[in-house]
Amino acid sequence: MRNLAFLILLFFSSQGFANDGLEIPRSKVIELTEPSTERIYPLFIKLPLSYESNEDKNYPVIYLMDAWYSFQIASGATRFPMNSGVMEEAIIVGVSYSKGSKGASSRVRDYTPYKATSWKMQTGNADGHAKFIRETIFPYIEANYRAKPLQRTFVGNSLGGLFGAFILFEHPNMFSSYILGSPSVWFDENHILDSRIVKPELPIKVYLSVGSLEQPEFGEREDMVTGAKQLAEKIKAQSSEDTLLKFSLVEGAKHATAFPTTLIQGLDWIYGNQ
Repeated sequence: MRNLAFLILLFFSSQGFANDGLEIPRSKVIELTEPSTERIYPLFIKLPLSYESNEDKNYPVIYLMDAWYSFQIASGATRFPMNSGVMEEAIIVGVSYSKGSKGASSRVRDYTPYKATSWKMQTGNADGHAKFIRETIFPYIEANYRAKPLQRTFVGNSLGGLFGAFILFEHPNMFSSYILGSPSVWFDENHILDSRIVKPELPIKVYLSVGSLEQPEFGEREDMVTGAKQLAEKIKAQSSEDTLLKFSLVEGAKHATAFPTTLIQGLDWIYGNQ
């Protein structure tokens, strides 16, 4: 019966295909302007399957950095678990790069906590970007959708993982849970490991993951495994007793391939119906 239910769900899930391309169901793109800089940031938003029919229900919100990369992965990976009840349904929001930015300039500027003089691109705007998320994006989502303000998840990978660690340490109550994938602890000579930690006021869950091959001996430029382990130790040693940390090593994964596993395993740990 379980296999039959899966086949039925798969059949009806396939009916959204169109001859001229594939659109992500129940999704849209809106744009928000950062008041202090007038930069425009697109947001990718996807609503749960039950959102329209279950008008009395409020939903957690999963906030993804690097939206162009992460939003499609999150949408596809959570489709069956959420639609079948294996995972709690949630609103998915991808925060994209500022319009008109070239290459990696927006993410390097917005995801790095400190100004690094050795970098040609602008760095060090993490606190400003966190303020934009906190004071502009959160109010918009919570005013226009049935979102739970106390149940927000941050998802970031690489520099996005570094950005998440910075928010966890400086503004921990922005999110109730964090998924930090392959965080760039190495940035600015491991400065994040020396940063202060603000104790959270509420319980927080942190899922920290890195690929087992993210080391120079396997062709990577930085030793991401050692950095992730050091970050985990800092979180365990200095955070509140109400901070629950899970560290995971993705076997056989390099920096370019670890994130999809990190994402779905982290979301299952946070939202899975165990």
